[in-house]
Amino acid sequence: MNRSPIRIVLADDERMVRTALRAILSAEPGLEVVGEAATGTEAVSVVRELRPDVVLMDVRMPETDGIRATERITGTLDEPPRIIVVTTFENDSYVYDALRAGAAGFLLKRADADTLVQAVRLVARTDSLLFPSAVRALAAAHSGTSAPAAPWVRTLTGRESDVLRHMAAGLTNAEIARRLEVGPATVKTHVAAVLAKTGTRDRTQAVIAAYEAGFLRAR
Repeated sequence: MNRSPIRIVLADDERMVRTALRAILSAEPGLEVVGEAATGTEAVSVVRELRPDVVLMDVRMPETDGIRATERITGTLDEPPRIIVVTTFENDSYVYDALRAGAAGFLLKRADADTLVQAVRLVARTDSLLFPSAVRALAAAHSGTSAPAAPWVRTLTGRESDVLRHMAAGLTNAEIARRLEVGPATVKTHVAAVLAKTGTRDRTQAVIAAYEAGFLRAR
């Protein structure tokens, strides 16, 4: 049975960038660019109207930047799309803030076409963390190292702690299940518990929270 195409919205204030992204993505089977936005405000409106699966969100845009737009999308929609922020510099504090706001991951503007396509497919079709080593590097650059552990750390069970560590390594639920020798449904339950205890909406936010709480060491 054929899957429905992955529906994508492009948000960037530069028309040439949107045109280039559209050309790359539209040439790939199973990917469909359904809308574009030139500002963060417009991105929120377009996403609410079209309900795409994935948004490629420029970090720095007029009116409303990519961080605020990400917060509005993930905070107001019951089933928000997966958001990939696009940036020039990987250690940009804007990127870290966007991940904390609910973005699934980030891409550099200099990324090649294959990396772009693979990233879109990954965040849309799997539960894996996008580029876990890059998230760890961002956490190392932006997380404090002397802050006391958050109270939620002490509430994790041993198995939930194992699952969170594997999430941070970029493993999918199926891979975690094989590693821990349990069923995928059991892993899904543990992931849901981790999200609830960390007060986060998705895996990326949970992993960021784990670095900030000192549960995971970024260095």
